[in-house]
Amino acid sequence: MDLKTTLTNDKIDLPNNFFQKVQKYKEHLFKWNKIHNLTGAKNEQTLNEFIYDAVFPVSFLPKVNSLMDIGTGAGFPGMILAFALPDTEVMLVEPLTKRASFLQFIKADLGLDNVTVVKKRVENMQAQVFDLITSRAVTDTKMLLKLSENFRDEHSKLLFYKGEKVFDEVDTNLNMPHKIIETKNRHYLLLGEDL
Repeated sequence: MDLKTTLTNDKIDLPNNFFQKVQKYKEHLFKWNKIHNLTGAKNEQTLNEFIYDAVFPVSFLPKVNSLMDIGTGAGFPGMILAFALPDTEVMLVEPLTKRASFLQFIKADLGLDNVTVVKKRVENMQAQVFDLITSRAVTDTKMLLKLSENFRDEHSKLLFYKGEKVFDEVDTNLNMPHKIIETKNRHYLLLGEDL
């Protein structure tokens, strides 16, 4: 996958320096991954797919001033969204030291003023309201709703990166307006009022 061509063809509006940041991020991730095993993306193709997957929601998300990503891991989707949304304050929550250290290094190396890295489990954080809460590959929807309770109000949106099981997770018990945006390899679950 040629990331730049694909994103351009999809008409996803990205800052001019997005691809420059992504390139530096990829170089660092490959180096760190050899030692610390931060992610399963071991080659350029898989990494490009992960990045595309992370940034695609920019095509349908409303403008947000603040975003919290629960369980960022090596940066998916939170760090990639931070590259794409330079005017959004992005909090990356990652409890594992090696991953949080990598995120902190990327923040410093790329001069990302809009990024805060928090090395904690989300359950141990002080309550704070965000416009958007994201999460990918952390847990099921019900648990994510519980984990995010202290970080949202009636205006907040939630975006969970899901697979096909999403349909099983949004049964009638989900008493919150939602929609599922389907792409070839991903189902995005968007929750919140005014969808």
